[in-house]
Amino acid sequence: MFIKFHSKAAADVMMRVDDAAPLLRAAGKAIGGEFPTLGVLTHEQLPAAIAGLEAAVHASPTPMPDDDEIDHRLAKVTLRQRAFPLLEMMHASLDANTDILWERAQG
Repeated sequence: MFIKFHSKAAADVMMRVDDAAPLLRAAGKAIGGEFPTLGVLTHEQLPAAIAGLEAAVHASPTPMPDDDEIDHRLAKVTLRQRAFPLLEMMHASLDANTDILWERAQG
């Protein structure tokens, strides 16, 4: 299952539920067992959400393999890489004074 994030300030962001849930938890949303069908990060919640997600990114290990030794097809996607598009949307939405909505998407 996929989640699509919408904002008037940025292009839509789509990701798997399994990837979105930890990002939203880090951003302060209480995401439990079943992922909510719809959700919102209000403009007022964005500063704390950004701070929480950025703190999680900075606390996560960042593997730094030698570029010659890595098989890019098998490289694990880091939390920093997963969070980047959502953080960009959060910053743009904060600057534009708008909310971020999410919904389950077909895919």
